Amino acid sequence: MMRKTLVILLTLAALCQMPQSVFTQSLHSSSNKAIKTYNDGVAYYDYFDFKKAETLFRIAISHDPGFYEAYMMLGELYTKQNKADLAAENYRKAISIDSLAYIPAFFSLANAEMQTENYNSALKNFSSYLRHGGGSAKNNRIAKKNIENCKFAIEALKKPVPFNPVSIGPSVNTGDDEYWPSITADGRTLMFTRQSYTSTDFLNRPNYQEDFYISYLSDTGWTSPVNAGAPLNTAQNEGAATLSSSGNYMYFAACDRPGGYGSCDIYFSANNNGKWSFPYNLGPPVNTSFWESTPSISADGNMLFFSSNRPGGMGGKDLWYSVMNESGTWKEPVNMGDKINTEGDEMSPFIHFDGRTLYFASNGRPGMGGFDIYLTRMKDDSTWTDPQNLGYPVNTAGDEMGLVIEAGGRKAYFSSKRDNSSGKDIFWFTLDKSFRPNPVSYLKGRVTDRETGKMLKAEFELINLTTNRVTIKSRTDDLGNFLICLPSGNNYGINVSKPGYLFYSENFMFEGTHSVMEPLIKKIELSPVKIGEKMLLANVFYEIDRWELKRESMSELANLAELLRINEDFVVEIGGYTDSTGTDQHNLQLSEKRALSVVNYLVESGISPGRLQYKGYGNTSPIGDNITSEGRRMNRRTEVKIIARKNEKR
Repeated sequence: MMRKTLVILLTLAALCQMPQSVFTQSLHSSSNKAIKTYNDGVAYYDYFDFKKAETLFRIAISHDPGFYEAYMMLGELYTKQNKADLAAENYRKAISIDSLAYIPAFFSLANAEMQTENYNSALKNFSSYLRHGGGSAKNNRIAKKNIENCKFAIEALKKPVPFNPVSIGPSVNTGDDEYWPSITADGRTLMFTRQSYTSTDFLNRPNYQEDFYISYLSDTGWTSPVNAGAPLNTAQNEGAATLSSSGNYMYFAACDRPGGYGSCDIYFSANNNGKWSFPYNLGPPVNTSFWESTPSISADGNMLFFSSNRPGGMGGKDLWYSVMNESGTWKEPVNMGDKINTEGDEMSPFIHFDGRTLYFASNGRPGMGGFDIYLTRMKDDSTWTDPQNLGYPVNTAGDEMGLVIEAGGRKAYFSSKRDNSSGKDIFWFTLDKSFRPNPVSYLKGRVTDRETGKMLKAEFELINLTTNRVTIKSRTDDLGNFLICLPSGNNYGINVSKPGYLFYSENFMFEGTHSVMEPLIKKIELSPVKIGEKMLLANVFYEIDRWELKRESMSELANLAELLRINEDFVVEIGGYTDSTGTDQHNLQLSEKRALSVVNYLVESGISPGRLQYKGYGNTSPIGDNITSEGRRMNRRTEVKIIARKNEKR
């Protein structure tokens, strides 16, 4: 009997994480046949042959229906197989035989009941576990946390949110696990992670491989996914990608790659003519010797959100963000603080294309159990609102993660194990209005040579003139086209440049809704750098009837200074123009002072005064009418004209 007791102690202590004070007396069975069969089941369980172990435990119970330990081992076996309903059934039978034999049985039962969304019973059994005492400090903390989860879930079940998840189809979802979806702003390119079975180890445990797959939305649904292949996929594991709004580049997590900094690091790759570049490790300060994963890039490419367990957080895995420097490097990451992070884990952030709405998963705040999806919004002072649970049945007792939303803000994608008969799959659903991000619209541009009409590959940037921040900085495709999404209701400046050409600038109010099928279209013509050519500085602004440069002008003037540095042989004239408001003499003086303000800025930026001339033209040479406000706005302008080469006689 002592040998049998020792087997129980070792097995339940090691495999069930039960304290060795349990079962110090003899087993709850006097049947030698039941005990022998049970011990054989323990041996198979120890070697991960759960099917054989299950059979033997049930045979042992048939010999002795009051065999407490056999029911407990079945409960543990089903827990390891994620069969929570069967686990709960067997824990209940064990407790009904002897409720005080092993107090942590209440804890195990309550956890299984939470997974089956039997929250009322789970609340009762967590409370019983704490009331009897004797549990570990860790499990006591978990029990207290889950009591809060149960209370939250009971109320959430009473007021479910509208939710109708739809599988994105058998072309994507298979018998393997599919998760971590990422989608372009137009909702037509999907990249996701697939975990495929590869082999078993020496203990008969399965081995898996994680790789990226890509699918495209056609008229008939999502196409059959294609393995992204090398260099994105390797023999190691890759996952949790975030695509740029256009799909031209991506950030992703990869683990145990040669030259890595920690267990998992964040990498970058660009798509050039349909081929992904060799990924490069972002390195410090983004990556550390700790775990960094689940990145999300803002639509403007200037903010990177990710999860990490590095020091300096609230506990576990926290959400961090880094801002890109003007030089194109990443600043020291900032922890998002206790408004967002908890003592638990926060993962899978997704910053919407509006740049202000963040979705993430957390198991550290009241929810349905496991990881739930939450929403927070950036306020005008750059702080965040209190996270809001997306509610039941979006969130369940299982793990919900990886929520992404297309630019329109209605259609959401996420990965979940909604059916116990299958693995993780990718679903879409229409997001409830209360959880939708701010509306965004599409802007389409084509860049050509003004003289020849030839399409030009060029760089462009969009500046939010309200905040004076660069919203997007990117380049066109090889045909001079670009398609981007922007938050509506803002005044933007656009600047397009290419070596050998004067840059193009314009400002416009981006209002209304412009779908991907009907975007706002900009036809952009670039003029070659040569004598006689001139360009409009559309994003240089002054106060009414003043000549001091406004803050919103700085980005455009910096671009002008850089253009003059590159084309150092040319001499330019800065011309100032006004509308017809006021006297001719006043307008002439005002326009001259405005042109001089631009010259002074350029001189302070290191441009030689000998290369700069200025002239005020007043209200002469209007390009719009002086009757409407729009016409007068067009006439109030600053222009740059190339008038000579530096050493030419003028």
